[in-house]
Amino acid sequence: MTQNTDNPGGVAEFLDHLRRERRLSPHTVQAYQRDLAILASLTTCSFDQLTSARLRALVGRLHFQGWSNASLRRWLSSIRSYARWREDYVPSLSNPTLNVPTPKGKKRLPSVLDTDQLNSLLQSPFGEDPLLIRDFAMVELCYGSGLRLMELVAVNLSDFTEEYRVLTVFGKGGKMRQLPVGSKAKQALERWLAIYRDWCRKPPESDAVFVNRNGGRLSHRSVQLRFKRLASRIDSHLHPHMLRHSFASHILESSGDLRAVQELLGHADISSTQIYTHLDFQHLASVYDTSHPRARRRTRKQS
Repeated sequence: MTQNTDNPGGVAEFLDHLRRERRLSPHTVQAYQRDLAILASLTTCSFDQLTSARLRALVGRLHFQGWSNASLRRWLSSIRSYARWREDYVPSLSNPTLNVPTPKGKKRLPSVLDTDQLNSLLQSPFGEDPLLIRDFAMVELCYGSGLRLMELVAVNLSDFTEEYRVLTVFGKGGKMRQLPVGSKAKQALERWLAIYRDWCRKPPESDAVFVNRNGGRLSHRSVQLRFKRLASRIDSHLHPHMLRHSFASHILESSGDLRAVQELLGHADISSTQIYTHLDFQHLASVYDTSHPRARRRTRKQS
């Protein structure tokens, strides 16, 4: 797909729109860029010449090559976003994505840790190792405030107010929200902040809270690997988003306040939050199945 990026409505201009106006994260912008590059590699026509029939054929081709429905949905979503954005520049052109069906897929419920697993993780001794003190603070803050990975690594000292009791974060699209910091997370943070400057070989980068030995801000990958190592303490998978899911599920289970959970998570649409009602019901159904005498299945030996 040839595309003159010097003309209004070009790919480069679209990516700049995502960065500057929609304020999407660099990782998200890169994902859009990859998806559009894949489209360009699959066809020699320009985007203006792309038809629904051609796009449907490309979807079929990628499916034949082994793409999952989830990958195809994400790819088509990027193409649709670009097509809708281009309509502002060339409104007379037809949108090639309008008559392309979205591949269906199973909606999987997010994985969460139960309270026993979290207690095993958070109450087990982390010792005096600065790395573990830092990791413990990350786990406590991630679970205690329901942070995304991108929000966790971006935390600065200046984002805290009221003696580390309130944290200001900028989520997707640069949307700001203020979050309470629990007493346990506050204690873990203060313990880390008391030692991290002496532990770093170089002065910490700006006022980043979670840094490596050289003072640089931790990368997404570094956090994921550290959490993976902690998973051995609970004999389970462990990643930042699992802690965020656990935070939301446990708050909703205790309070039943879906709107409050939406605000705490920073979801623009409450439909994104409603998945946790399914988790809550799943938990209740499990309790019912194992506790109610009319729900339990009994096998009887034939006489």
